[in-house]
Amino acid sequence: MRGSISKAAVAGVLAGAALSSQSAQQCEWPAYRLFVERVVQADGRVVDHSTDAQQTTSEGQSYALFFALVANDRATFDRLLDWTRANLAGNQFDANNVRLPSWQWGKKPDGSYGVMDPNSASDSDLWIAYDLLQAGRLWKEPAYTKLGQALAAQIAKQEVVDMPGLGPMLLPGPQGFRTGNVTRLNPSYLPLPLLRALARDMPDGPWAKLAQSAARMIKITAPRGYAPDWAAYQTSQNGQFVVDPKSGDTGSYDAIRVYLWAGMTAAGDPLAKPWLDALGGMRQSVAQTGFPPEKVSSTTGTASGEGPLSYWGALAPYFKALNDQHGLGLARTHLEALVAPPGAGREPVYYDRVLGLFGGGFVEGRYRFDESGRLVPNWRSAC
Repeated sequence: MRGSISKAAVAGVLAGAALSSQSAQQCEWPAYRLFVERVVQADGRVVDHSTDAQQTTSEGQSYALFFALVANDRATFDRLLDWTRANLAGNQFDANNVRLPSWQWGKKPDGSYGVMDPNSASDSDLWIAYDLLQAGRLWKEPAYTKLGQALAAQIAKQEVVDMPGLGPMLLPGPQGFRTGNVTRLNPSYLPLPLLRALARDMPDGPWAKLAQSAARMIKITAPRGYAPDWAAYQTSQNGQFVVDPKSGDTGSYDAIRVYLWAGMTAAGDPLAKPWLDALGGMRQSVAQTGFPPEKVSSTTGTASGEGPLSYWGALAPYFKALNDQHGLGLARTHLEALVAPPGAGREPVYYDRVLGLFGGGFVEGRYRFDESGRLVPNWRSAC
């Protein structure tokens, strides 16, 4: 009959509405919204309320930039970038004049607020460069791309050194990590997807070789399957990795990110499997006790304590990559705390929230990295 709507058409409309509702639900990220509400100031400053100095770190700014990109939240991205430029880089942060951002800003002993330590943190610098390059590509904004390239060039110039017997390696920062023939290193500062993306966008840089050096460091410094927070490289006798002279062989709050980055690496990356294979100790610990150890000796495997919520955030992609459904289920259960209403248990602190967003967002399918390290957010297809 003319003017009537067929059952098939009605079914199609309903299916379309259901799909639209499902997409909207999939693209809404409650844990990110709570992060912005509780940790990010209106001016774009990420505050770690768990510290006496109410500090802001370049790490916090770099992670928040990444989450804003994953959430397709350009307004927050720009606020974060503007605050970083003005306060951590002294307004020297454009494509023609880039200063590595200071790593720590907060309440100083005299009560004023400002830079507390002008040294930069190379992992945060890497993340900011990566965030800018990916934002330039995904949001089609050349200004981000140019700034990302300029920052990456400064990282290569000031924070990457050639180690005899090893090749290029990332210093934790420009100052204070080399004494005599010993150089202190941080295994959690080298996410493989970021190195791949930088190598793709800037093939003349040290990034591809740096990925090989980093893989070697992970394998050698984790003889029991546990990454240390810090390691060191001794350049005498053709070079060798040694236990860090300051922090020893302990793996804890820094090292937990090594498992996170390994779990998020695309399975097709030739270094993905050997990287994961070197880190089997954490899986064994959780299988035996039901929780990750807060601290572990990377040389003996001796463990102590119970890791907090941030550890579960870091380990969720690791368990997913290992196809460990038991571990992944435990992680998912713990991560529900990130969207719990106020008063429902302990309020997650800064590190809980950022590692929870990395891990939770990844296992929920909100983003992934392709084999060349490029960010693939779900809003490109689902939203």
